[in-house]
Amino acid sequence: MENAVGPSSPSSPTQLAEVWARIRGRLKEEVGEVEYRTWLRQMTLASVQGEEAIILLPTRFLRDWVRGHYGDRLRALWQAELPSIRRLDFRVMPENRAPEPRTPAVTDPRNGLAHDMEATENAGKSARITARQLAEPVEAAGLAEPLGRPAEPRAAEGRGDWSAPLDPRFTFDSFVVGKPNEFAHACARRVAERPASPGFNPLFLYGGVGLGKTHLMHASAWAIREHAVADGRPPLTVAYMSAEKFMYRFIAALRSQSTMEFKESLRSVDVLLIDDLQFLIGKDNTQEEFFHTFNALIDAGKQIIVSADKSPSDLSGIEDRLRTRLGCGMVADLHATTYELRISILQAKAQTQGVPVPVKVMEFLAHKITSNVRELEGALNRLIAHANLFGRPVTLEGAQEVLHDILRAHDRRVTIEEIQKRVAEHYNIRLTDMSSPRRARAVARPRQVAMYLAKQLTSRSLPEIGRRFGGRDHTTVMHAVSRVAELMQADSAFAEDVELLRRMLET
Repeated sequence: MENAVGPSSPSSPTQLAEVWARIRGRLKEEVGEVEYRTWLRQMTLASVQGEEAIILLPTRFLRDWVRGHYGDRLRALWQAELPSIRRLDFRVMPENRAPEPRTPAVTDPRNGLAHDMEATENAGKSARITARQLAEPVEAAGLAEPLGRPAEPRAAEGRGDWSAPLDPRFTFDSFVVGKPNEFAHACARRVAERPASPGFNPLFLYGGVGLGKTHLMHASAWAIREHAVADGRPPLTVAYMSAEKFMYRFIAALRSQSTMEFKESLRSVDVLLIDDLQFLIGKDNTQEEFFHTFNALIDAGKQIIVSADKSPSDLSGIEDRLRTRLGCGMVADLHATTYELRISILQAKAQTQGVPVPVKVMEFLAHKITSNVRELEGALNRLIAHANLFGRPVTLEGAQEVLHDILRAHDRRVTIEEIQKRVAEHYNIRLTDMSSPRRARAVARPRQVAMYLAKQLTSRSLPEIGRRFGGRDHTTVMHAVSRVAELMQADSAFAEDVELLRRMLET
């Protein structure tokens, strides 16, 4: 065995240091430089005690990740070097201890004495990161608490475990309002202030994945409670659950012959919130029970809030009588986000996290991730987590490296039309100006940038590019390309602007 130390415990601290260095080196060769630097560089060997090696990591997240993804391989590498090592214990470094260059201790099993030895390498600075920063935002499904937060009081006290907790992050204060969601937000606010108002019961929210339906539902529930307390009224009983959980609980009640208890528990609440109603499609018996619960609550003057991915009229597979009842109150949709709204969401998120994020990074993310707010927030969370974990600032280059998998999923072939659209949006001019005869500098310069990018990012010939820009001659395109290249050499701010556009288009 190459560089083998022997079948017993190391005879000296220096020998153990050499073993640990070889193990790290082999692991680095196996996983690669980037993966090693991201997850494994901050490992520190604390001590070897008999058959066990103790490895420290700066955060619980890193400890769990390394143990889950690399634990078996690390143990195999240890046993290849020291067959006496049978177990690895991964621990979080104590709060008052940073992973500075340190000296692991080796405990001699024969006399229990600990010997200091020279550290083999720096373990890097301790990186502090909270679980909230690491957790990507998730649509609360009622099955688990948000990562790293203490359990909140259940939404409906005394009703077993079928009512899910409300997420304290999802309030009206943390909801970013824009044109695509302002109507749904206004309706939710109205329901929170005056539950069971005529025309607003039920409130039906619908829209695509990650647009804020669940956020508004939780915000409404929190606000309904707060208003009741502020008005001196008894606290209202609020029950929130996903439609899937409603179905599971109903089936469980049938099997345990406790359907009456289930019915009474549901029908005694003041506010019922059912998320993702589309999961009831094709579940006839569950729809039947929900329909009767729905009627009982509405007749008793209780508020119902429902969400789904489609409007009631478009929910095929839902019984007509239930579809009609769902549409008899207020139906509000949440549209796909605009660029401006995405920027506002990123700004609010960065401010909440307390981490400086350059404007160009937010613009880059807002251009690249357009369909899903949850994915957008998750991308920013990952950037912030990476910056905190490794003590680095958030940069555009770092965003491309850290988010390569997300960005690759959004890759598409660059077209001249896409280039024209992006450049027009960036410089706040009309798309028609790209092919118009106008020569004003405010229009001509963006047009030249678009021609330059078309030449750089597409395989189109100069004459074809010219035709797409209002039938211009190929010499005009040549002049635009050379002029933009000259300006980029002379003006670093302009060069950075063009480079940002290029990255947004090609990444």
